[in-house]
Amino acid sequence: MEQAVRRRGLGFYTKIYFKIVGQDIKSKMSYRADFIISTIGMIATNIAGFVTFLIMFGKFPSINGWSYYEILFLYGFSLVSITPTQCLLDNNWSLRRYVYDGDFIKYCFRPINVWFYYISEVFDVKGFGQLAFGIGTLIYASIKLAIPLTFLLVVKIVIGLVTASLFMMALQNAAAASCFWIQNSFWLLDISLKMKDYAKYPVTIFNKVFKFAFTFILPVAFMAYYPSLAILRPDNIPILTWISPLFGIVLFWLSYKLWMKGATKYDGSGS
Repeated sequence: MEQAVRRRGLGFYTKIYFKIVGQDIKSKMSYRADFIISTIGMIATNIAGFVTFLIMFGKFPSINGWSYYEILFLYGFSLVSITPTQCLLDNNWSLRRYVYDGDFIKYCFRPINVWFYYISEVFDVKGFGQLAFGIGTLIYASIKLAIPLTFLLVVKIVIGLVTASLFMMALQNAAAASCFWIQNSFWLLDISLKMKDYAKYPVTIFNKVFKFAFTFILPVAFMAYYPSLAILRPDNIPILTWISPLFGIVLFWLSYKLWMKGATKYDGSGS
């Protein structure tokens, strides 16, 4: 069966993914009121963050050399970059329950990649509300900062957003996979979610300890700050910005391998 799984190509998984996700979306759309209320709640939460910046910069013209619109750009960037995690990896929040109840065993007997099969079962459409708000914030901040729209800028933004998304997905993947070894692992997943609240700020406003931690231990700084420097500070791009795409790919691959290692060793006994 393992050989059959390895022979599956991109076309096969793409076709299967849209079929599985389509069924999940149809199921959720049957409860439209819940979808609408949840989406409104998510947008309201993001607006609250927007208002927080207004209040903060009403008292301070800048924070450690960063203007209101620059930090607003980081905020919009972080919202867009965490959307793939919310939409695509939402089922990771249920992994702990499946593992401890013994129900995860059902994913281990299909001739298909286990991680792909499990993750594709749930698609959080509410993330589109966050995506729209993030894009709107990015556009608004870019206009206020007078950033010229060029092809090179679009390339930088796309690469930066993909890079930042890889870091957030890797962090959540690894945190979720910890349930294969740690019984009370939910706190790790909860921490991975809360880390996004720090991603909207430039890492330079923190002291040296937090700056080091947010760069090399919990890579929060790569979820907006370092990728955005190629756009906001193009004349002074640090080496960490240049290597962040490769770093993001490696980190996501390692988190995937950790997840798969746990799934491979799972025996279905639960807790």
